Amino acid sequence: APFLKAMSEKGVRAKSLISSFPTMTFPNHYSIVTGMYPGHHGLVNNSFYDPQEKEFYAMYNREKVMDGKWYGGIPLWVLAEQQQMISANLFWVGSEAPVQGIQSTYWYPFNDNMPVEKRLKVVKDWLELPEERRPHFITFYLSDVDHAGHRYGPDANETRQAVKRVDSIMKALNGIVEESKLPVNFVFVSDHGMTAVDTANPIPVPSVIDTSKFIIASMGTMVDIHAKNKEDIRQLYELLRKQQKGFSTYLNTNLPKKYYYGGRDDYFNRVGDIILIPDWPNVITNRKPIIGNHGYPSALKDMHGIFIAWGPAFKEGVTLKSFKNVSVYPLITEILQLKYNHTIDGRLKEVRRGVGK
Repeated sequence: APFLKAMSEKGVRAKSLISSFPTMTFPNHYSIVTGMYPGHHGLVNNSFYDPQEKEFYAMYNREKVMDGKWYGGIPLWVLAEQQQMISANLFWVGSEAPVQGIQSTYWYPFNDNMPVEKRLKVVKDWLELPEERRPHFITFYLSDVDHAGHRYGPDANETRQAVKRVDSIMKALNGIVEESKLPVNFVFVSDHGMTAVDTANPIPVPSVIDTSKFIIASMGTMVDIHAKNKEDIRQLYELLRKQQKGFSTYLNTNLPKKYYYGGRDDYFNRVGDIILIPDWPNVITNRKPIIGNHGYPSALKDMHGIFIAWGPAFKEGVTLKSFKNVSVYPLITEILQLKYNHTIDGRLKEVRRGVGK
């Protein structure tokens, strides 16, 4: 990725961006733009069960994705709009729903098939609007590397080609900004990392989980189990503890505090009563696993993401320590001079060294 490498040396980069648990797409997209851990903002997985609503949320269910009731926190575009700053989304988790009753002035429903040329033209057109109609905060998402990593594995040539493709798109986007002569700042991030998993020896979903008594909301790099009757939790927990090999078993109430996920951190009561977390490179599934995956705790460095930033607000040639992705939020509010009064998990001090000339 020659362009992004050059920008990382010219601007600000972090050794890595520490993804929030679980290191899945929807939770981390939304953590980046709310400054809150998944347990705190409510998108606790790509797909999950809400016992209060007695409903499933799923990333592929358009009706759920566009329903604002699922989204806690105040995304950056909502914060901007609340303070009379125009914002725009060319795809980002949460942008298709009215959060706090508000959406961006400009937004597109997610369409992974939208040609790159069209995406670049959309941004160019936004930047060419008169100042009173021009967005001052824009999100732009590309899924190429994620899809290639899942399908072919993180170290495959196809994944390298996807990285090169994203690099060329970012170079073109940077060129559009330079032509505009506007003082635009870029914050380039990934929502998570990717790792190769054991595809030959998946751990079967434990047969002791009676699906007439329990709802399995997710499986793979985390198994999320909800009890229909809370009195059944302890017995299943003990059975799973006896059976565990290649995975760890937790009650919602005894998940490690560093995950900010269960117990008192489960603000929306959407995390399962019992959670199984496989040891890398294991996957818990009854199907053949895909080659590349994510979702493991961020102690596995492969789960870390990327942070590169450049533009007039950023110093040059600065390398930051690895920092949590929830701290991107206060960084962007600082640059845009947006005020917030609600509680977030991010800390500006983690990134402040990269801001200012």
